[in-house]
Amino acid sequence: MTTIVDCPADIGQLRVRARALRLHVLHMAERIGQGYVGQGLGIADLLAVLYFHEMRFDPRRLDWPERDRFVLSIGHYSIGLYAALAEAGVFPLDELDSYGADGSRLEMSGSEITPGFEMTGGSLGHGLGQAVGMALGHRLAKRDARTFLLMSDGELQEGSTWEAAMAGAHYGLDRLIAFVDCNNQQADGAPAAVMGIEPVHDKWSAFGWHVQRIDGNDLAAIVGAIVEATATPGRPHAIILDTLMGKGVPLFECREKNHFIRVAPEEWALARAQAMASAGVVP
Repeated sequence: MTTIVDCPADIGQLRVRARALRLHVLHMAERIGQGYVGQGLGIADLLAVLYFHEMRFDPRRLDWPERDRFVLSIGHYSIGLYAALAEAGVFPLDELDSYGADGSRLEMSGSEITPGFEMTGGSLGHGLGQAVGMALGHRLAKRDARTFLLMSDGELQEGSTWEAAMAGAHYGLDRLIAFVDCNNQQADGAPAAVMGIEPVHDKWSAFGWHVQRIDGNDLAAIVGAIVEATATPGRPHAIILDTLMGKGVPLFECREKNHFIRVAPEEWALARAQAMASAGVVP
């Protein structure tokens, strides 16, 4: 299946896809009893929009030069991207069973050994620089492809991020869209307690980017923000996503610390039922 750029969004179908991604995330984590579950659940809506509506992408032609790129800067969010790639047909769904296992292509912090990955993102703060390079490369090769990036709010504490932001604006890379996941939690607590990053919107704007801030778990808002970005030439685009860690599973949404979740065996059935119920499906 090839997804087509600019096709009308069917929010109902995207909701079905997002629900499927969340269930895949829960399945992977249940196999090992733990994982970066909150992140995978939180970005399921964005990945549903990108892989099943927005991106020019063919799972049968991963070497197609004209394809849109999705760069995952945050390696530990890979559980969500694995779910999207398997759902899209890049590799079999049953390979998700190997998540986090020794010798698996689906490591807990993803790398380029996995089909569909553009970079190894274990060390944070490097994704935007690589995405800027890809977007500039597309321009030099006279390709119309777009580059999408997902980075975290914690990565805004890295100086390399802002060097790359300057470069993106300097070159006017308007085919580059960076999503910043502001879920207000990093490994050591809230960013405000570790190193404050606000005002995020004003900072990106000051660096010369076209900026929007939206509810990152609202499918229609994500689609609309990409439409606006695509219609705004001359500058790269930052779309700040206010997301909820563990979105769709209240059991995890309410945890005080859910950067890395260890789950009791009896909790998984409840988590799956909640994921179905929150998507409007009776289990």
